[in-house]
Amino acid sequence: MRPVRIALLLAVLGATQAQAGVFDDDEARRQIIDLRIKTETRFDQQAKAQLDLASQIQRQADEIARLRGLLETQTYELETAKKRQQDFYLDLDSRLRKFEAQAAEAAAQAAQAQATAKPAVDPAQEGQEYEAALGQFKAAKYKEAASAFGAFVGKYPDSQLAPNAQYWLGNAWYAQHNCAKAIEVQSVVTTRYAASPKAPDALLAIATCQQELGNPTGAKRSLETVLAKYPGTPAAESAQQRLKKK
Repeated sequence: MRPVRIALLLAVLGATQAQAGVFDDDEARRQIIDLRIKTETRFDQQAKAQLDLASQIQRQADEIARLRGLLETQTYELETAKKRQQDFYLDLDSRLRKFEAQAAEAAAQAAQAQATAKPAVDPAQEGQEYEAALGQFKAAKYKEAASAFGAFVGKYPDSQLAPNAQYWLGNAWYAQHNCAKAIEVQSVVTTRYAASPKAPDALLAIATCQQELGNPTGAKRSLETVLAKYPGTPAAESAQQRLKKK
């Protein structure tokens, strides 16, 4: 009997160990599966985070590109405006130089004419007032210059300097971006002082204002008038060049 019991006991122990081995394999397999699930979940989270970061970087790059384009556009517009302003003042300076010589001659003629026709007018005072108004314009004080030139032509309508004062009065209004007023003032030069050297320049100024006011037909007509009435003058040459560009 004892050998039989021993055999049965050994069999039970073997079965128990075999079952324990099976349980150990299942537990290990379950842990491996859990670990794989956790690893894959962590990988998915990291991949999503990287994708979100890449999208954010792309959005920032697009915004930087947009801002760079906007900056380049604004820089170009600013440089264009500066160039246009520089050209305007270079042309103005050239005209001022020519005008100063004409003004000196006109002042001498005015002094002589005023001495014979209207002795009550003080030529020196007249010249000082004119130069003061011109000084305001050169200093870019266009509002003050307009007031001074307006007062001058009102006080000395028959002066030899009146056509020039009237012309610069128009330029003072133009510098204040009031083309309608500038045209009105320059029209006085082209009618009352049509024989003045400033008349063709006044017509050029009128053409410029007409163009800016959206009246290209009127501008063309004014330029053609310069060519017809004042051929051979610097203003006629400028008018010819501007007509070629249209």
